[in-house]
Amino acid sequence: MYHSETITREELCRLFDHTNLKAFADEAMLSTLCQEAKDGHFAMVAINSSPVAFCKKLLQGTDVHVGAAISFPLGQTTIAAKVFETINAIENGADEIDYVINIGELKNKNLAYIRDEMQQIVDACHSRKVLCKVIFEICYLTDEEIKEVAAIAREVKPDFIKTSTGFGTFGATVEAVKLMKETVGPDVKVKAAGGIRSWETCKAMIDAGAERIGTSSSLRILEEFDQAHTEV
Repeated sequence: MYHSETITREELCRLFDHTNLKAFADEAMLSTLCQEAKDGHFAMVAINSSPVAFCKKLLQGTDVHVGAAISFPLGQTTIAAKVFETINAIENGADEIDYVINIGELKNKNLAYIRDEMQQIVDACHSRKVLCKVIFEICYLTDEEIKEVAAIAREVKPDFIKTSTGFGTFGATVEAVKLMKETVGPDVKVKAAGGIRSWETCKAMIDAGAERIGTSSSLRILEEFDQAHTEV
């Protein structure tokens, strides 16, 4: 885990999932996203599953992963549909998968469903040597529900649990990141996403325990990081 006071610029860049999940993201916008990620040596570009092959080609031979968002942003598709979309994205070149849980089933207190969904998608990813992230969408969840899903993740072991899609009523909070990390334990990491647009906010998420940052404001955050470290 990192601390904002000691993190290097290079380490910060490797935390970024550089994001464009907009419905109107065209090839020009995606090309810019990939170029920025290449220039910054970011961890990943976070995109919808349709343009995976396009971005994979642009990032070939680089250290930047292609990440596909699955059942995005609502999570309201069947497990079979999510698994199919996951495998299809991987076949098209995805190195990482971020899928949205079925929030309705969680609200139904159907934890067996949430566990089955997670297990099937994690298995589909890990059997193909691909990272898996589970999106909670914390804006719709109680603390108890966050703990319930994190406890399932502690057993199933995706690579990350993630706060938000960025399309809900609010995104990551420091409190949620801390709660998720405390509950999930040391074997699963936490990704903070949604509303992280400044170094100040990013810093708070890192100090709360986040080891990936999903943001479309990576360049601005880096600029502010550089500024802060120039002033010191």
